[in-house]
Amino acid sequence: MNAAVPPILSVLGTMAGQYIASQGQAAQTKQPVPANVTTQQFTGTATPAICDICKVRPKYFDGKRTHSYCGKTCATAAQNKHVPNSKPKRNKTSKATRGLCDHCHKQPKYNDGTTTHSYCGKTCAQKAKTAGTPAAQPIQLANPAKNGCLLCGKAVKSKGHFCSQACTSKAEKSAPGLIEVPQGHDTFKSVAAQFKTSWRHQTPCPTVRKVHKVIASPASIAKYDAYRAAVEGRGNFVAAGRSAGNENRRWHGTTRECNLGDNGNCTLCSSQTCSLCCILRTSYNLNLFGKKTGWGRFGQGIYTSSTSSKSNDYSTNINSSLRLKAMLLNKVVVGKGYKMTQDNTSLTAPPTGYDSVLAEVVNGGSLNYDELVCYTNDAIRPSYLVMYDA
Repeated sequence: MNAAVPPILSVLGTMAGQYIASQGQAAQTKQPVPANVTTQQFTGTATPAICDICKVRPKYFDGKRTHSYCGKTCATAAQNKHVPNSKPKRNKTSKATRGLCDHCHKQPKYNDGTTTHSYCGKTCAQKAKTAGTPAAQPIQLANPAKNGCLLCGKAVKSKGHFCSQACTSKAEKSAPGLIEVPQGHDTFKSVAAQFKTSWRHQTPCPTVRKVHKVIASPASIAKYDAYRAAVEGRGNFVAAGRSAGNENRRWHGTTRECNLGDNGNCTLCSSQTCSLCCILRTSYNLNLFGKKTGWGRFGQGIYTSSTSSKSNDYSTNINSSLRLKAMLLNKVVVGKGYKMTQDNTSLTAPPTGYDSVLAEVVNGGSLNYDELVCYTNDAIRPSYLVMYDA
């Protein structure tokens, strides 16, 4: 019995050796695990596929394929070292920043309904152009001929220059200031047409080159609106088919020391003697009456005219080399105007029961062209700055 044991053990040992050998061969011919999955070692533990460059971090897997490197840094390093098959990981723009202005990176890019521009608006487009950013072009407002918003170009549903309270508030924050009106805009056409049709001197009418909307402070506009409402309450002009307070647009020429309005310059100068910028900053001031001429045909008042060529006589550039002249188109509360044809330099207010003086041209009168004179600061506000050929 004991003699038969050794042969049996020998057979079992031979069979065990053959089994182990077959398992080893199977392990050697096993298919490799894809790189994006942990590789399986014979020890039974899992280790990640390691970056070909740093040999520390796992290779980057984008959901479809495994790249050769852990990220952009190592991919770039591999490219600089000319490592074969080195492709940097694409740096995708996040959805949060895609479509934002190329300059401020805060506001969405402006879309005019056809094209998405590089910038959120005219301000950033101009800043980018000044900074020398490639392909920085000022944006054009959408549908300018249809009286679009002067800030964003969207359609304006109600009377005014801005499409929403948001754009109105944004404009007011720049007060006192100017916003350039595109040449195709209804406002530009209206102002330029009034300038041309009211040019009555026997000289060629200059071409209007620029029109800027004047942005006054809400407090300044509130005072004007209150005065207009008071005049309307006395005169009931709306019931007669006129505008509230019998408001009209009238021209005023003055002195310009700076280059405001030229080459896109919308920044008021700080000179206390630049009449143009002083008017735009705080509106008209009766305390400055007679500063230029020393007198007035109809006393101490603020003078405007419906004749653009009349106001042109008072439009002066201190710098004679400037090729454009400046003129203001104002909104004026005429109310009940007192008609006069002869001078009265002693006036400090209109006659009792009237709100202004209407100086008319008649045969034998002292005027060649009409004038409108108001005697309170709140009866007038500048609306547009018009730049025209000198």
